Amino acid sequence: MVENPLLALAGHAASWRDRPLSHAVAHHARRALIDWFAALLPGCSRPPATLLAAAMAAERGPGRAICYVDGKPGPLRHAALLNATASHTVEFDDIFRDAGYHPGCPTISPALAALQAHGGTMEQLLRAITAGYEVSCRIGMAVQPSHYKNWHTTGTVGTFGAAVATALALGCDATKIGHAIATAATFAGGLQQAFLSDSMSKPLHAGHAADAGALAAIGAAAGVTGALDALHGPKGFAAATSEDTGKWEKAFADLDRRVCITEMTFKNHGCCGHIFAALDAVRDLQAEHGFKPADVAKIHVGGYGPTKSICDRPVISTEQEARFSVQFTIGALLVLGGVRIAAFAPENLVNPAIRAIMPKVTVELDPELADAYPGKRAAKVWITLNDGRALYRYQPTRKGDPDAPLSDTELSEKFRELVGPVIGATAAEKLLHHLWTGVDLPGAVPLLAPMRQAAE
Repeated sequence: MVENPLLALAGHAASWRDRPLSHAVAHHARRALIDWFAALLPGCSRPPATLLAAAMAAERGPGRAICYVDGKPGPLRHAALLNATASHTVEFDDIFRDAGYHPGCPTISPALAALQAHGGTMEQLLRAITAGYEVSCRIGMAVQPSHYKNWHTTGTVGTFGAAVATALALGCDATKIGHAIATAATFAGGLQQAFLSDSMSKPLHAGHAADAGALAAIGAAAGVTGALDALHGPKGFAAATSEDTGKWEKAFADLDRRVCITEMTFKNHGCCGHIFAALDAVRDLQAEHGFKPADVAKIHVGGYGPTKSICDRPVISTEQEARFSVQFTIGALLVLGGVRIAAFAPENLVNPAIRAIMPKVTVELDPELADAYPGKRAAKVWITLNDGRALYRYQPTRKGDPDAPLSDTELSEKFRELVGPVIGATAAEKLLHHLWTGVDLPGAVPLLAPMRQAAE
């Protein structure tokens, strides 16, 4: 029985400062860092990060933390807020499946900013983000699946990842990390309604989590205290945001045996992860049977809860809506051959071939798949062709999940695809090599001129 989960998590986080860092864990942490940069840099030339960077320019102040949106140094929190926002914009950031959570954008952004601001090494960064993933992913497991009915886990649980990673980067001990977690608990927020309607708020959830968690850590490092029962107390985080008081025994059952950062999902499609299994099934059926978009009479998708409740969107008009639409993304996959950044370009949002597929796609909640969620993210897909053929595929997992991972080669190719157009192929290759092998922290990464103008 865990008497106080907050204190147990704080002690576990503090141990990552000097415990042996195995080659395997360090390698997985580098994979997470590479994937974060792959999601970050395309988002640096897009709103809302560009709008915020311009609006907050006068507030920047001195500092050495790099804001990748405009390439300029500044204070820790300024960089953390804008970088985390940018890295959650194009929907290519990582997922911890068991918590329904994107840990990279809120956790890596403030950890890197803190070490850039105060001085540090790549190993310190890998340790800090590993600790942040550990704590936030386990809190996420404790409050799921009921937490996800109304709350956006990246905005809420991400605040803990930011607080822990920043606190470790700032040299806090277990006591101060505990107070950072406690304060983060009362700062956490992020409503699902923000992305059920068209808005720019969803990326801001990651930005706010990074900023709020960094503030909690900065405060704790300076001696600011928090309520140490803020996770499990009768009016604490778990009680307020889930239907029970937290499944702490489940979250702690494999502590010190399972390292969460080694079990990340790295996205293979540039849209909501709740659509991935269906996309994989459609892709494989097309590869097996060779049909063209015009051959399709209808497609029916059976999915788990959020596939239906969040992503069943037969009508879309904006990029944000399209990224969360089963109908649009299946159409884009069939017509364009993939769901990458180009799928959401203005011309493709109104592409008549994609639009012709959308009315043919229906979605229903499958009770069997719903019961297996969040541990499994599966789909059932039926495709009827105009010639009368009926095709079916059960997709038990998603390409990119821990049981079907992207290889290092595939992850590097994803990085080159997303980053090359933003900073140039040569610069992308240099940065990728540094992220795989470097001992120093990554620094500024100049955007190409057209991207720079967009960011400014």
